Amino acid sequence: MKGFLEDANYSIGLLDEGATLADVIDNCIYEHTHTGKKAFYVGDLGKLVRNNIQWQNVMAPIKPFYPVKCNSTPGVLEILGTLGVGFACSSKSEMALVQDLGISPENIIYTNPCKQASQIKYAAKAGINILTCDNDIELKKISRNHPNAKLLLHIATEDITAGEEMNMKFGTTLKNCRHLMECAKELGVQIVGVKFHVSGSCKDLQMYIHAISDARCVFDMAEEFGFKMNMLDIGGGFTGSELQLEEVNHVIRPLLDVYFPKESGVNVIAEPGCYYVSSAFTLAVNIIAKKTVEYDKLLPSGVEQTRNDDEPVFTYYINDGVYGSFASKLSEKLNTIPEVHKKYKEDEPLFASSLWGPSCDELDQIVENCLLPELSVGDWLIFDNMGSGTLGEQSTFNNYQRPLIYYMMSFSDWDEMQDAGIASDTLMKNFFFVPSCIQLSPEDRFSTAA
Repeated sequence: MKGFLEDANYSIGLLDEGATLADVIDNCIYEHTHTGKKAFYVGDLGKLVRNNIQWQNVMAPIKPFYPVKCNSTPGVLEILGTLGVGFACSSKSEMALVQDLGISPENIIYTNPCKQASQIKYAAKAGINILTCDNDIELKKISRNHPNAKLLLHIATEDITAGEEMNMKFGTTLKNCRHLMECAKELGVQIVGVKFHVSGSCKDLQMYIHAISDARCVFDMAEEFGFKMNMLDIGGGFTGSELQLEEVNHVIRPLLDVYFPKESGVNVIAEPGCYYVSSAFTLAVNIIAKKTVEYDKLLPSGVEQTRNDDEPVFTYYINDGVYGSFASKLSEKLNTIPEVHKKYKEDEPLFASSLWGPSCDELDQIVENCLLPELSVGDWLIFDNMGSGTLGEQSTFNNYQRPLIYYMMSFSDWDEMQDAGIASDTLMKNFFFVPSCIQLSPEDRFSTAA
């Protein structure tokens, strides 16, 4: 690696054994309360180190390729790059970010299913040769703009469970794979492997069995056309839970040993995104407005009213929303619940409440219904598991600016990196010491990535 992002203005706090992330959050809230009450993140980069060790213990030799769109902040990319993780990019800007880390083109794959011709040319110029494809129009576009492209055929998986709405899906059928191979042969494009993706919301792990079996069929089909296939991408869908990781490994390992044994020369990779970063980031937001509403307007449709009419019901507005850190709320359920930062008594009454972002847009609802003690304007709420899908490219809606990010790591996690021989002097320059009694002057305050 040639180094680290030269324009990244950030640093990483090394926590003394007596200091905790909760202490950091308390300190930051104290500072922000006196300087502007802006929303902010605290990122535990040591979590990335621990998750990578867990991946190696459970999933090796499957190599992880991190989807940059999941969280493209410089601290995350640099730590993962140092750990030797590959990168799955969906745009020119993401490829450029990873290239600035000095990552070899062989460790980058271009995974966008709908690529712009100009960005395909950029990948070709950068030597990023592994691309995914699931239809003949995309195949022809790639053949015109990337003469050295090596394609992974993206095959569809049936991962929609009963009761869920059909989402936009990508991936081709087994039947169409033969047509795509005929087109690739005619156009002189190399096909080197197969990709599939099983959603993290899919509860039926048997989908992996069907997908790996289908992938084996595609490999066999490729032999008929003379393609030399050497890569299988089993996609993402890893939630970050060690139990889920072990369950997936238990299902796929026997099939991989049979269909793609080591002696076959097939490299198996995956695209864990949420797995690495979701639990590593905590978001703190401030209440900027409050009002009392009618209870029946707060209830979700079909829910029966069971409360005392005398009890107040509150709507709170916070200084971040779906056009910012809660962008994933527009397409999926929020996988975290708000925690009140201020101390309150265990027997303090809880009231039906809803949380909204600052845009005054009817879509900008963060939490439809939850129970909270009565809060005031200026109070803080904490959201855990906010590292995935919230820290990609910034929105331009209402001049949204990404909250400040405070990166932290414990000494024990830093020692893990040193023991693994991956803690370079260049990376060490980004660290500063945080004592157990956290009192930072304005000059020593955490540097941030905006």
